[in-house]
Amino acid sequence: MSNVERNPDVAVLEPGEPCSDVEVLTPRDVPLGGPRAMPVARTLPQRKRSLVGSWCFLDHYGPDDVSVTGGMSVPRHPHTGLATVSWLFSGEIDHLDSGGNAARVVPGELNLMIAGRGITHQEISTDQTRILHGVQLWYALPDATRFSENHFAHYVPEPVSPALGVSARVFIGSLAGSASPVDTRTPDLLGA
Repeated sequence: MSNVERNPDVAVLEPGEPCSDVEVLTPRDVPLGGPRAMPVARTLPQRKRSLVGSWCFLDHYGPDDVSVTGGMSVPRHPHTGLATVSWLFSGEIDHLDSGGNAARVVPGELNLMIAGRGITHQEISTDQTRILHGVQLWYALPDATRFSENHFAHYVPEPVSPALGVSARVFIGSLAGSASPVDTRTPDLLGA
């Protein structure tokens, strides 16, 4: 085993050992931003699984040729009691919210919007985007911070190389000796 710290509450399988406790969730296609909007593959929530830890929505979109589809154009809409995490594999998205935050997210960067007691926002792919591909993950805030002030963070993590020779960027939480400074207002959250 590598020098990565192991969680004693997590079972570790030996190579070739079958795993019977894995739950495979199949995403479903949903329109993002209304009935004529860009489709996303939504893995959470589902009838049989509404949360994975604090994560309550898991959306994957693209790769999407925006010259054909028009890209992302999600009009202003409200959120309360949760946070949205946006990161891209290709393309660019502009974020604007009622807290006065405006930020562009590009591959290798993170936008985190904590709605707290309430915020509205919109997201639109830029004119420079040709192929849009990314994820938006939402997590439920714990009771202690659910109705706190809203907050926005934009972060550009440095790549790290964990024990197995894989390069990673730690957007949220900590992994392989790298810790994100982004305050998530929820404990034990990881996004890498």
